[in-house]
Parts: sequence; structure tokens; C-alpha cells
Amino acid sequence: MKTLKKLTAIIIILAFSINLTACGDIKKTRYEAEFLVLFDTVTKIVAYTESEEEFTKYSQLIYDNLKEYHELYDIYHDYPGKNNIKTINDNAGKKPVKVDRKIIDLLLFSKEWYKKTDSKMNIAFGAVLKIWHDYRTAGLDNEENAKIPPMDILKKASQHTDINKVKIDEKNSTVYLEDPEMSLDVGAVGKGYATEQVSRIAEEKGFKSGLISVGGNIRSIGNKGVDGQLWNLGIQNPDTESENSTLKLIYVADKSVVSSGDYERYYTVNGKRYHHIIDPITLFPSEYFSAVTIVTHDSGMADVLSTAIFNMPFEQGSKLIDSLPDTEALWVAKDGKIKDSTNFDKYLNK
Repeated sequence: MKTLKKLTAIIIILAFSINLTACGDIKKTRYEAEFLVLFDTVTKIVAYTESEEEFTKYSQLIYDNLKEYHELYDIYHDYPGKNNIKTINDNAGKKPVKVDRKIIDLLLFSKEWYKKTDSKMNIAFGAVLKIWHDYRTAGLDNEENAKIPPMDILKKASQHTDINKVKIDEKNSTVYLEDPEMSLDVGAVGKGYATEQVSRIAEEKGFKSGLISVGGNIRSIGNKGVDGQLWNLGIQNPDTESENSTLKLIYVADKSVVSSGDYERYYTVNGKRYHHIIDPITLFPSEYFSAVTIVTHDSGMADVLSTAIFNMPFEQGSKLIDSLPDTEALWVAKDGKIKDSTNFDKYLNK
């Protein structure tokens, strides 16, 4: 079976014949593609199409567009002839950087949601997140000597996280960080925002039945392609030692599902796990929950909310979720107890 010719990633394509009784004699096949080079995570595409050629066309379209967003939102690498988030950070306090409209739109979206989430999701928090990233990397490389960052270093870095010093000039398409010691980190929004934009592009090109998952940021397009069935998705159990890896099954169509948890990207110091979701108040990994899951219509919004309400007490997060249309959430407390929003149960039924 042919793979996508232009992809430099590892590709796996599986096919399963499906007869669509509701569509007369039309026969569709389920295909899957998986690649490992974007957003430092696994990206998976699932679709029901009439031919492998049709699937390959849409997979290539999705890959090419995700690759563009990946390069633009990257904070670690340079790309020839392209200004990205790293370029903006490298020029903090020096000069405005002319950037692609895709970066402008992401930053405007992020600033809007910074206000809506009471500053619990801050793309200007890069100085603090970099410290934790470096300590986590060192701790994973040398577990016996793993350490946590000193509070004085974290507090000093937190003085350089004012999102109001991120100056966006839409007319000239430039971004300037006024504080030379600040940096952007779009990890809490970039994957979800890119997934949403690419999903819309694919839909506009005729993609009618599929799932796009970028590191667990899942966007469903249409239904499952089998007699109008909904997509069934498993919510991961944050208790990695449990025999049941799936906490709940939910059923969705044209929805985004994003989870955040303390079981992702962590390291251990003196027997305690330190995960990657940092509370902007304490400057340490958030202690409110083990996991949260968001179900809504927009993957960028879901990505933001999965981080924001992870950093909020339940009462505050629940109030925020209830104020948003077509948005539900599920919380898993440290003791394993589960709470959910007002209408979350509707996704538990086929």
C-alpha cells in the first residue's frame, strides 16, 4: 500500500472495508495515518473515504498545513526564510518581527482567552515555563540528581510575564516583546488552535468524515461514516497504575475533545511527581486535579480551557464552563473522584 509520498514522517495506513447501508451501494473504507514529526507529538488521522487516493489527498492536505503551523509556532527551532515564535523571542527588547498572519491570529486569540480565563492561560509565561522545562529535562536525563527549581529563580522569571508587553501591530503584521527577558510559549494553545484551523481547511476542501488527533487534541469532522454513527472516544484514566486505562467513553460528532493531566510530561523528585502544567499563582505544578477534559466546538478553545480550568478551583472552573455555549467539562480530582459540568452526560450516550 502506498504511503504519502511527501511525508518525511513514519506513516502507518490501515484499511477496513465498511458497507454503508444508509448510502445505498456506496462502500467506504476506514483508513488511518500516523506521523511523528509535528508539535513534538504523535499526530493521527482517521477517515472513511471511498478510495485510498481520496484518503491520501486529504491526509497530505492535513499534514502540509499542520507542518506549516508547527514551524510557525515552534519556540525551539529556526526554519530558513521563516519568522516564527522563536524569532519573536530572540528579538525580545530589540525590534518588532514581521510574521505570518497565522501567528498574529494565534496571539490575538490567546490574548482574548487570557482575559476570559482570568489569566490562567498566559502565552507570555515562557520565562517560567522554560525553567521548569530545563529542570524536567535534566531530571529525566539524570533521575538520581533530579531537582526542582528554586523559588527565587521562579519569582524572578515571573516578573517578565506581562502579556500587555506583547505588542501586536496588525497593520504591519509585526510582533514585539517590550521586555527583553520575556518569552512566548504557546504550548497551551498552539496544537489545538492549529488543529482547528487545519480541520476547517480540510472541511472546505470536502473532507466529510474523520478525526484529527494532534497529541490528544482531537477534532472530529462529521460523524463516523457508518450509518450516521457518532465517534466513540476514550477519556484516559490519569491513574496510570489502574487496570482500566479508559475512564469513560464519550460519543461525539463535529466536536473537539482535549484533555490535560498530571500523567503527561512529568518527572519525579524524591518520590513526588512534578508535571508540566504550571499554576501562574504558585509557579509550581497545579495541585487542583489529576486530569480535566473539555468537549466543545472549537479545538483551540478546548486546548486553552483544558489548561485554564486545570489551574482553577472547581467552583471557578465550573462557573466558566457553564458561561460558555456548547461547552462541557469533566474533572478528575487527586483522590480519583469525578465531577462534570451540567450537560456532560449527553456525550455518554450513543
